[in-house]
Amino acid sequence: MTGIQSRPGKAIEKETARVATETPRRQPTLDEVAERAGVSRSAASRVINNAPHVSRAKREAVQRAIDDLGYVPNATARALATQQVGAVVLAISGDDPAMFADPFFAEVVIGINSVLEETELELMLSLATSSRGQARLEQLLRTRQADGVMLMSLHGDDPLASLADKASVPVVFGGRPLNFEPRYYVDADNRGGARLATEHLVAAGRRKIATITGRLDEGAGTARLQGFQDALAVARLDSSLVEHGGFSEDGGSQAMARLLSRAPDLDAVFVASDQMAIGALRVLARAGRSVPAEVAVIGFNDIAGARHTSPPLTTINQPIHALGREMARMLLALMAGDQPSPLILPTRLVVRSSA
Repeated sequence: MTGIQSRPGKAIEKETARVATETPRRQPTLDEVAERAGVSRSAASRVINNAPHVSRAKREAVQRAIDDLGYVPNATARALATQQVGAVVLAISGDDPAMFADPFFAEVVIGINSVLEETELELMLSLATSSRGQARLEQLLRTRQADGVMLMSLHGDDPLASLADKASVPVVFGGRPLNFEPRYYVDADNRGGARLATEHLVAAGRRKIATITGRLDEGAGTARLQGFQDALAVARLDSSLVEHGGFSEDGGSQAMARLLSRAPDLDAVFVASDQMAIGALRVLARAGRSVPAEVAVIGFNDIAGARHTSPPLTTINQPIHALGREMARMLLALMAGDQPSPLILPTRLVVRSSA
């Protein structure tokens, strides 16, 4: 009796084991991998898709979690996640030749490229000034012929600003537009830098201080004028000596000539870009005004040429290369599914011989 009863028991055990073996085991999810690794879901996704800009520690943690959980990426989801055109766009609202004579833009592009060269992405440049150029850029983005876009040098109510709302790809702004604050942008502390420059002039005993502004339909130009006004308001000095130079060397020359005509006894000038300051120095030299003995001059940007003016130019350093680099990094983060915070880069005073 005992032997007869033992056979069905063994058969049941074997059948149970067979059924258990054949029952499909639930696959771990990406969220579980991220939780086990102690990283965000988007970071885990970037590791799985072999995306750039993930630290070695995170890669190793995610790989351990994958091994521990036996995670197998869904082939269809992975294909969608990695489906890219292979290019991003830097769109600049302007085609003024003077703009491209300014080393600022070259430095920004070098910064962007230093990040993109670590990826498989190509960089396309779009000068979207005319209505036709703007329509072409909008079409390119709407039809996803690029994986993302960086927008720079926007003026006033520039139609390119609306691309952030219409585009089906991530958009990062280089600098804040004048009339609104976008969700994703990288900028420099323009107002704070201009205030530092003007405070330096005040501390040096200068009392009749002028400024040459950039374009006042751009965020940077307006912010630098505001910083100048902030410092003079605190010092209780007149801030009405203002001329506009438009960020070009010729514009700086013409603005400096107008200032000397208006106020020949001025003793300092804050110039909102180094390119304009180079033009201003040239006019002061022709007028026989000694720099800095009679007129102190401070620029903004700290381009390479600022070291080689006569005299070498005191200026506000903004990290131009880093501006491009951080724009590209922010765009890559958006493309990977992250939601980065806006970034404002610090500026600092670099004292040379002109002030």
